[in-house]
Parts: sequence; structure tokens; C-alpha cells
Amino acid sequence: MEFDNAFDVPLPPPRAWQWLTDIQRIATCLPGAELTEVLDERSYRGRVAVRLGPVSLSFAGEATLESLDESALRARMRCSGSDAKGRGSTRALIDFTLAPADTEGNTRVTIHSDVTLTGAVAQYGRGVGMIQSVAGQLIGQFAECLRARIERAERGEEVVDEQAARPISGLTMMVRALRDGRRGPSGDDPAGR
Repeated sequence: MEFDNAFDVPLPPPRAWQWLTDIQRIATCLPGAELTEVLDERSYRGRVAVRLGPVSLSFAGEATLESLDESALRARMRCSGSDAKGRGSTRALIDFTLAPADTEGNTRVTIHSDVTLTGAVAQYGRGVGMIQSVAGQLIGQFAECLRARIERAERGEEVVDEQAARPISGLTMMVRALRDGRRGPSGDDPAGR
């Protein structure tokens, strides 16, 4: 399944590029993620923990920055992982592009993801709209954490990994995704909630 997301960061594009290509610096901003090993300057091993109601999934895998085009401010990352209990696997190809945002001095980060789920975990991916909504929420949390870190760094404050390896609460994500699915294109809930 393929989907797009975007967010803004409070830095001009060249400086935002330095942050977003520093995987060790930003990995713990991704909810439920833990960087476990740096294989080389572009390849990493890690884990992502997800809880979907009573089911806990833990994916271990690798991520590689396949291409970095600093002049065009474009990058591609290839990720793959398997559930520790053998319930399936995931593969993703993620392209991101940076450009000046509408707010002067900020950067718009546009992300295109192509994700494949296999095995028993694929049943969670049956509703593409739900997966897109959950991905959007995860990217929103990542962006919020990243913006907070950038703002602290810009003030000269110490940057702390507050979010390190907390499991993603899939039940909460699913409830939000279901609620988002009931809303119309304007974001209004047709039931009036």
C-alpha cells in the first residue's frame, strides 16, 4: 500500500536536511522505535514495538538510506523487519523530500511510503484507510518530537530522548483511525460527534 504524509519543521531546508539525515539523532522520535546497532554510516538495525489491544508485536529489522541527494534535498530509505514471534514481516520504501514551507524559515517535509505486510500481521493492513490514518498519527507524533528537539537545540538546551522505545499503543491508534474514518472530507463527523 502507498500513502503520503507531510509535516513542517522550524528550520530552513539545508539545516532541516542535516537533522533528518542524522538517524541516530532522530530515531527515538519515532514512537515505539529503538535503534540497536549502527552497521555503517547509512545502515542501521533496530526494533519497533506495537501493541494492538491484547496483541503485542515486536519487529526487529534493518533500515538503509539507499540514496541521499543533498542538492535536491531528497532521500530514500529501505526498511524491513520481522515479528519476533514469527507472525509476519514488513517491508517499506520511504522517499522524503524537503522544500521551503509557507512559513518563512521553515521546511516542508513530504513523505511517500510504499509498505508491504506479509504473514499474520497482514490482516491488520486490510483496511488501507485505517493504516494510512495510523501512519499519519505516527508521523504526527514523530514531527512533534522532532520540532521540540530542534527548538530546544536552537535555545542551546540539552536534548533528551524522552520518547525512547515506548511501545506504540495500537488500540488508541485504531480508535483514532476509526474516528477519523467517520469524518467527512472537511474533518466533520457526520454523526455530529
